[in-house]
Amino acid sequence: MKTGARLALYGLGLVAAFGGAFVIAGAVVPGSVVAGWTEGTEMNGHDEGHDSGSTASDGAATTATALKGLALEIDGFVLSPVQAPATVGAPGELSFQIQDAAGTPVTEYTTAHDRKLHLIVARSDGSLFRHVHPSLDEATGTWSLPWEWAAAGTYRVFADFTTAGSAAQPLTLTRTVQVAGEFAPVVPQPSQVDQVDGFDVSIEGDLVAGSPSELTITVARDGEPLTTLEPYLGAFGHLVALREGDLAFLHVHAEGDEPEAGETAGPEIVFAAEAPTAGRYLMYLDFQVDGQVHTAEFVLDAGHGEGAAHADANTDADTDTGSHSDGH
Repeated sequence: MKTGARLALYGLGLVAAFGGAFVIAGAVVPGSVVAGWTEGTEMNGHDEGHDSGSTASDGAATTATALKGLALEIDGFVLSPVQAPATVGAPGELSFQIQDAAGTPVTEYTTAHDRKLHLIVARSDGSLFRHVHPSLDEATGTWSLPWEWAAAGTYRVFADFTTAGSAAQPLTLTRTVQVAGEFAPVVPQPSQVDQVDGFDVSIEGDLVAGSPSELTITVARDGEPLTTLEPYLGAFGHLVALREGDLAFLHVHAEGDEPEAGETAGPEIVFAAEAPTAGRYLMYLDFQVDGQVHTAEFVLDAGHGEGAAHADANTDADTDTGSHSDGH
């Protein structure tokens, strides 16, 4: 098993949940670096040159403004209305465009992690997660793929891509799609173990809001540690996280030198992560074995950390000051 590739954050694009950094295959990331990963951590982002000397209150403000997956327009780029089947079980096509400020469909993109665009779809309760890669019709700028809804509900569609040109930037845009039918919402419960397609996948570690945390994911098959994890989208593991409540989007992926042909890893995948706020996070790990991609799901709760407590104290102090000012 070769683990020589340098691995770090891949911009979990869903910056919504963690403001954090993720590392794979046991790579070590200093805490000072993790502290700077509250910005630019969208799915295709590469964090470089961040100032690690900011205060806790500055970090809280930065995290609040850096959350991804909550807007359909950023910097003049717009996710068009999503066309898709309207009811459960009706086969059809899901399609959309990325448009510029003039309403012109965008046809040129920068390939990031083997794809020009990554599409994430999940129901508002975090269930029925899908990570797929539609095809682009360069003549019309329309992205599309065959689609059928398995259940009714409100769905969030995330388009994660990097623009083209010298000013290329990674963006995550989102829209809501309503699917008619009887809706039975799922209430996510904390879970650190998942069984999928004959694999046993577990996650260890605690999420602490405002502080770096180490998470270790272990993959086994038939009771034996798995050491044949294959590269998927240029890395050995691919993690997406959604914050329960608003589905703020954080897409984590290993960054650095891509694995060489035939290289494998496992059974552990180690991430350094930082949740921007306390709360519940829905996590989805894509991993590839024998040419097949599998998705394991976890639910972790992030507790209040010292950084978050300090930020809260500052907020309280500001509030108190404001109330005193009102009295003058």
